[in-house]
Amino acid sequence: MNNEQFAQVDNYISNLLGEEDEILKSIEPALYAIDSPMAYGSISANQGKFLQVMAQAANAKRILELGTLGGYSTIWMARALPKDGKLITVEYDAKHAAVAQEHINKAGLSHKIELRISKCMDVLDELIANNAAPFDMMFMDADKPPYTEYFQKAVQLSRKGTIIIADNVVRGGKVLNPAIDDAAALGVQRFNKMLSENKQVSATILQNVGIKDWDGMAIAVVL
Repeated sequence: MNNEQFAQVDNYISNLLGEEDEILKSIEPALYAIDSPMAYGSISANQGKFLQVMAQAANAKRILELGTLGGYSTIWMARALPKDGKLITVEYDAKHAAVAQEHINKAGLSHKIELRISKCMDVLDELIANNAAPFDMMFMDADKPPYTEYFQKAVQLSRKGTIIIADNVVRGGKVLNPAIDDAAALGVQRFNKMLSENKQVSATILQNVGIKDWDGMAIAVVL
């Protein structure tokens, strides 16, 4: 199979099981409109539906997301929450956050989603310091070099059974290169190694191909 066929299969699956509505479809163009270098950085529709299914499987009432971008994954997950559910999402870039907030409002989810414009580490430290209630699910899709530290702090905000998912941990196979000179790839190499040695969780990595090319997600359950 080639990349075109991977994209066709991706579209086939999303048309059957994870079709986007107009709000979700408008997020990527809105990011291009502000000249965001991350405009193509949102997850795919199939991955959004995957996160939604994971939230439903966990009966999640509290979700933490690190890396909002335009709010695409945020909306997918928030739509799985019950009426009294809460999702906290963290975005460092104010322009990205403005796009996200606009689409969160359009989706009618502002009462469930709290968008914080901040560094992820600062929010994690604040939640830990304030003895925040444990989250049922977390999704990491922020800057890659500190993925290990983000994850370690995320575990502190978890309970037994919490699901933690980290995106972009294969990076087109760059993780296979021990001599790679790429900060993001080095960050996920270190993260993946830590995950293999972490006794607090049971974890695996699923590589994926499709409309967003070749990458993978780490999935961990807190023991």
